[in-house]
Amino acid sequence: MSRSTLFSGRRGAVLAIIILAGVALLANWLDAPLPPIAGNARVSDGDSFHLGDDRVRLLGLDAPELAQDCARAGGGRWPCGQQARNRMAELLASGPLDCRPEGRDRYERLLARCSVDGADLGAIMVVEGLAVSSGDYWREESAARSARRGIWAGAFDRPSDWRDDHARPSGLLGWFGL
Repeated sequence: MSRSTLFSGRRGAVLAIIILAGVALLANWLDAPLPPIAGNARVSDGDSFHLGDDRVRLLGLDAPELAQDCARAGGGRWPCGQQARNRMAELLASGPLDCRPEGRDRYERLLARCSVDGADLGAIMVVEGLAVSSGDYWREESAARSARRGIWAGAFDRPSDWRDDHARPSGLLGWFGL
């Protein structure tokens, strides 16, 4: 059967409608929003955690990497990446999370905005100076910078710059140095 006769007449119109409906359903399915997730989480680092079987990365901020350290204003170094992770662990332990995923990153982590008892985790981490804004928390970053909280009390490399300068060691233990 030639292409011109395949889509001609009543049978062709029905076939065309079925194909278009299938394409519309597929497009709708591909663009369907991710459902909210909630529950108790376990920390990974200052901006990511596990919630059930899902790995979640908070949107709008970037926390120091676990192995990253920062300079104190009066001299010396402090483990800002570990402190960010510890603070995230405290926040996660304070109650169940409510997360609104908006997509996935290249590592297949859910990208989400999350809160505990209505408090936005990203805003807390940035205003306390344990993360930088990467798009959404400019006011919180400005407040932390003005008050010289956390990483803003001394010198530090932005987490993205630190990652660029410190290749992740291969193997399961990554930046843990083991």
